[in-house]
Amino acid sequence: MPRAAFPFTAIVGQERMKRALILNAVDQRIGGVLIRGERGTAKSTASRAMAALLPEIDVFAESPFNDDPNAPETWSDWARERKAAGQELAVTKRKVGFVDLPVSATEDRVVGTLDIEKAIQKGERHFEPGVLAAANRGLLYIDEVNLLDDHVVDLLLDSAAMGVNIVEREGISFSHPARFILIGTMNPEEGDLRPQLLDRFAFSVDIGSIRDARQRVQIMERNLKFELDPEAFYKEWAPREQELAEQILAARELVDSVAYTSRDLVSIASLTASLQVDGHRADLVILKGARAQAAFDARKAVSPLDIAIAAELALPHRIKHGPFHQTEITVTELQEKINEMHQSGEADGENETQDEQEGSQQDPVKKKI
Repeated sequence: MPRAAFPFTAIVGQERMKRALILNAVDQRIGGVLIRGERGTAKSTASRAMAALLPEIDVFAESPFNDDPNAPETWSDWARERKAAGQELAVTKRKVGFVDLPVSATEDRVVGTLDIEKAIQKGERHFEPGVLAAANRGLLYIDEVNLLDDHVVDLLLDSAAMGVNIVEREGISFSHPARFILIGTMNPEEGDLRPQLLDRFAFSVDIGSIRDARQRVQIMERNLKFELDPEAFYKEWAPREQELAEQILAARELVDSVAYTSRDLVSIASLTASLQVDGHRADLVILKGARAQAAFDARKAVSPLDIAIAAELALPHRIKHGPFHQTEITVTELQEKINEMHQSGEADGENETQDEQEGSQQDPVKKKI
């Protein structure tokens, strides 16, 4: 019997990291998370625990790509060809995959390979699946992502953004779905990622060792109990694990219907502009994260707090570094900033309305201009 994973709900502290993982589990279109911190801070434990927490998925039993029988528009060429040929594909349930990518991984190992020789000699298209195939609809974990070849990181991020992996060789192509939660971890002391790659990670979390003595005692106690009897420890936490799993599942079904207003969009844009964030990816990430947070809380509309929570995760690696720039900003500070912008916007709106009314009374032509 496989060893039980350490329960996600039993992890002590590191709330920001857990929040980032949960929101990506609610909506994997957010774009993954980069976790930066020293060793021994539960990065790998939390990632594996999240994979174990997620519900089983429906797949075609023989598919190496974890094809979703209920989403034909996402099927791999493997599934399309067999369906077109009239083959019956058996459906089964499978645990969400957790794929650990080694730092030494090559491009072919990641994207897969086409057998050109077989295609030329026999006219058959044969594809050897890679890491992206195994990770589809699961979690792809990269430890020390800063030490991975930049080109390979680019490939992973492109696939995560597009949700599909397309391999082309000598005029022959093969595609399959590549929708996964990308989790990268790194120790900043060993070197950083290029800014262009940093920006491609939706969320970023900086974590460190817990300093509170009581929490450190809890960590020791829980780890010792887990090592002594993993199954018993997991059963002890099973009700809380089940509750969180059901909350994530309900949020997944709700997230696409979470409403947001033009005012919310202005708040996000004003926030990123005021912090001098380059590009527009952060704005979209914050919106997706805010909707996921609202759905996780079983609400159907985005609130300023949702925006602040998402911004806290989306902005740390995008705020400009330097003596005059803040490198970390809290949810409270973000929420206060959003509220200030709301109040300023309302005041500007009132002034504009008053000016228009005065202008219309004094000079109708002026108002028109």
